[in-house]
Amino acid sequence: MAYSLPIPQEVLDSIQNVDCHGYLHSVETGAAVDGPGMRFVFFMAGCQFRCLYCHNPDTWKLHNGRPVELEDMLSEVGKYANFLRFAGGVTFSGGEPMMQAPFVGAAAKAIKDAWGLHIALDTQGFLHGNVEDDWFDPIDLVMLDIKHINPERYLELTSQPLQPTLDFAQRLLRLGKQMRIRYVLVPGWSDAPEEVKGMADLVQSYGDAVEMVEVLPFHQMGTSKWDQLGLEYKLRDTPTPTRDEAEAARDIFRSRGLVAS
Repeated sequence: MAYSLPIPQEVLDSIQNVDCHGYLHSVETGAAVDGPGMRFVFFMAGCQFRCLYCHNPDTWKLHNGRPVELEDMLSEVGKYANFLRFAGGVTFSGGEPMMQAPFVGAAAKAIKDAWGLHIALDTQGFLHGNVEDDWFDPIDLVMLDIKHINPERYLELTSQPLQPTLDFAQRLLRLGKQMRIRYVLVPGWSDAPEEVKGMADLVQSYGDAVEMVEVLPFHQMGTSKWDQLGLEYKLRDTPTPTRDEAEAARDIFRSRGLVAS
């Protein structure tokens, strides 16, 4: 490819001593909704959440992904690195990328060392307690998915507790990391005005660390995957929010002085 860059030899040498490998579900080379600018996205396999609205349940099992080594990841990015330097960067998503924290951390560091690219992490942060602070050094932006403000409803929606995610947000504040908050608007689950207001108040408390709130309307595009996997999809009859409904939720965040899209 015209924009391909080689992997620097010193980076190749450094990764030879890293004793870990990963499981990659898929990649997207021109993503426009997974961080600032155009993104190269690694969708890592594995997730400990079981969100009722998940549109990628085929990413839940770690070994459903293909085995990859660090050099594989670098080679994939190298094809686009020259373009990504100016147009966007690399995003680690999933699944839940922190399910593979040693490998993802090593890959993020190697990519940063090789080409200095902007790196984003798309996560719900539940597993942040498994890594040290310096794990986040190569990460420029955390796209933090907070799925509900109410702990009981959060547990019903995801099968996991809310508190670790809230603790992670506080850790990111301490580390001085920039955040984008992602909030999926699910009719009957997370669209009530009082729920959105509660979320907006929480996000407002994070101050300038939050560059943007992304309100993501629920959709049914993952239904066929649930069917193919023989899983019960409980939100089959849940409608997609209208444009006006999504905009009303965004306006609540904007009323707190937040940028919402």
